[in-house]
Amino acid sequence: MGAHRRGAGPHQRRPPGRGDPLTPISVEAYLGGILAAVRPLEPSERALADSLGLVLTEAVISSVDLPGFDNSAMDGYAVVASDVAGASADAPVRLPVLGDVAAGDTTAYDLGAGSCRRIMTGAPVPAGADAVVPVELTDGGVDAVQVREPVAAGNAIRRAGEDVRAGDLVLPAGTRLLPHHVAAASAAGAATVRVRPAPRVAVITTGDELVPVGEPLQYGQIHDSNGPMLRAAVLASGAVCAAVVHVGDRDAEPLADVVLRLAEQADAVVTSGGISAGAYEPVKDAFSSGADVRFETVAMQPGKPQAFGLVGERGVPLFGLPGNPVSSLVSFETFVAPALRVMAGRAGGPAGLRATVTRGWRSPANKLQVARVVLTRSGDDWCVEPSGAQGSHILGGLACANAVALVPPDVTQVREGDRMDVRLLPGEELPA
Repeated sequence: MGAHRRGAGPHQRRPPGRGDPLTPISVEAYLGGILAAVRPLEPSERALADSLGLVLTEAVISSVDLPGFDNSAMDGYAVVASDVAGASADAPVRLPVLGDVAAGDTTAYDLGAGSCRRIMTGAPVPAGADAVVPVELTDGGVDAVQVREPVAAGNAIRRAGEDVRAGDLVLPAGTRLLPHHVAAASAAGAATVRVRPAPRVAVITTGDELVPVGEPLQYGQIHDSNGPMLRAAVLASGAVCAAVVHVGDRDAEPLADVVLRLAEQADAVVTSGGISAGAYEPVKDAFSSGADVRFETVAMQPGKPQAFGLVGERGVPLFGLPGNPVSSLVSFETFVAPALRVMAGRAGGPAGLRATVTRGWRSPANKLQVARVVLTRSGDDWCVEPSGAQGSHILGGLACANAVALVPPDVTQVREGDRMDVRLLPGEELPA
């Protein structure tokens, strides 16, 4: 492949080296090397409306007072509070209604003692009025109104600037924009924000046996589930799927060229398959002779073979994942998703929980087992049991699972009553 491959160049970061790649490396050490190699993407200015899920690199400062003017907190009548001080159900105070003030009315009204204006929620309070009587405390009159209870000065009035003053901090840098953040930034007058973009990820599946979903299968062929699955995993992680490409073991365009071509338009490249020790391993054949990509044996099940490096002129992260679908998904969630969060400027990861095992299973020695499980609620406790066989090719059990349990390397038998660390699968919600 020599002529088809370009080195990372002296200015590029290289993945951390280590000793014999046949000696298993821990999950923590392998992930640590990846996170040390990736970097947050460069920020850019973007319309607030297009920034949901992205992380601010500059704080949002309000350009206006919130509220911008005294306004009514309720539908009712703008009054002078002293005018209705003696109101009661038996002796209501009758006031003439000078007209209506609707939300969005830009007329600056004045109000003198002995009169009122009907006012809607959010409408500007007329000058001279110092309270709003809720409509429920009146007869709802239009030309004149009978007020049946007194109200104190300031009742049901939102004062200008009581929430935010112009120049106040609304959202600090580092905030990941969620719908309520978008609301606050919009109200504060921020039409654009400076954010880190969502990483663009290209997915490559490998193997002559793979056939696109919807096409008929010949003997020895299977449908390509990894392409759609990894695309979905990319989207569920908050990233953008830039491309999904299939490369056969003997395709005319060498895999190295496909990777480097996609690396020119993407921020990360994820491959599935082609990294094991057998024949027809296109990813390993393309990159094993250089120093840019390292092939590792990771002490986990599923997902033992892994590859990672920085490729192309921009040093784009390349994640080589195993080809078995379960191994590929577990590897994505364990290694790729955390790296994408770093690239997007996001801190932390999915919240975990502790659950009680209700039916045990076996786990391999000296490997972190990422076991597919069914998480349920039982009273105040969470419970898990295996969703089926734990082989890396078992898709039926994956379909039934809603979480994974992390079995430590020193545990070979998970028993009923054991407590396990559990993570929800992407997109799953906690069961009721």
